[in-house]
Amino acid sequence: MQFKVPQFLDIEDKIFGPFTFRQFVYLAGGGGLCFVLYKALGLLFGFIPMLLVAGLSLLLTFYRPNGKPFINMIEAGFKFFFQDKLYIWKRRKAQAPTKAGIQKTSGTELKKINEGETRLGKSKLRDLAWSLDVLDLKKDKEGESR
Repeated sequence: MQFKVPQFLDIEDKIFGPFTFRQFVYLAGGGGLCFVLYKALGLLFGFIPMLLVAGLSLLLTFYRPNGKPFINMIEAGFKFFFQDKLYIWKRRKAQAPTKAGIQKTSGTELKKINEGETRLGKSKLRDLAWSLDVLDLKKDKEGESR
């Protein structure tokens, strides 16, 4: 026995002409709120609030960033601003810099460096290459502007 598997579950049905029920509610609610603002404040004082409400209503109805409804972005923004945040950092020991801004190395560290025992890891090499690229870009821009 074969069963038909429903497909396209994320597509909403068009109920009110070219609009889904949700889109129709956003448009009707925005239009109704604009009408209430017009009656309460008049055209002169109510123009800017009506423009904001109409813009939000149109964004909720038609704008789909990354294929998702705009209301999801608004919900994520509220969650970000009002939820507690957890910041974790690793405490490091403070090191006193020298006059030149470079730390002094001891004799054993110099021997290790000279003998080649100290090697750069991938992340340190990547950071060094990036800093050199940034410095070269700055020099190129200064050379072009002169």
